[in-house]
Amino acid sequence: MKLKVFTSDGNTSREQEFDGIPVFEDDKGLQAVKEVIVAINANNRLGTHSTKTRGEVAGSNKKPFRQKGTGRARAGERRSPIWTGGGVVFGPKPRDYSKKINAKVKALAFSRALFDRASAGEIDVIEKFDAPAAKTKAINQVIGRIAPKGKVLVVDSTFTLETARAARNIARVAMQEASKLNTLDLAKYGKIIVSTAALEQIIARAKGGNQ
Repeated sequence: MKLKVFTSDGNTSREQEFDGIPVFEDDKGLQAVKEVIVAINANNRLGTHSTKTRGEVAGSNKKPFRQKGTGRARAGERRSPIWTGGGVVFGPKPRDYSKKINAKVKALAFSRALFDRASAGEIDVIEKFDAPAAKTKAINQVIGRIAPKGKVLVVDSTFTLETARAARNIARVAMQEASKLNTLDLAKYGKIIVSTAALEQIIARAKGGNQ
């Protein structure tokens, strides 16, 4: 499959054939992509939300006022859900949202997402993600030449500390190492810029099924 390859300064580009990028026909793997993205989002949920029932909130069991003669609706305790500061009915409690996905399904989803983005021309390659100066302005200029607008994911084998510090100041840019790239990363950004070293790792992962 042919991808556009940019120089490290982002000024010039050429098309280059990359072997090893998986190829799919029809809708094979699309369901796997959906399942994996749902699972990743579910696994990212902390599940720490919690409310107190009427038996858990602080308060006395004493009847707040007499049953009859006040003109008010009868009440048994201040912890009732209809009172301010009372318990919550059917409120959320801590729970585990995690979902398990078969390794083969994860591998299929990763390969399908990679194919879809590459075939749509939404993956560009940069020879080396190394701006002339590791400054936010310089890195922003390089990324702007390749992807002038929209959310961008930059993928490299490893990021230098200086490059990571400079790029993280750009609101529309996210960074990910090739070894940690997942199906959700491939699906959620408008443009993906990968270094040649990172692309080699990604292709190797797709071939080996190690997701």
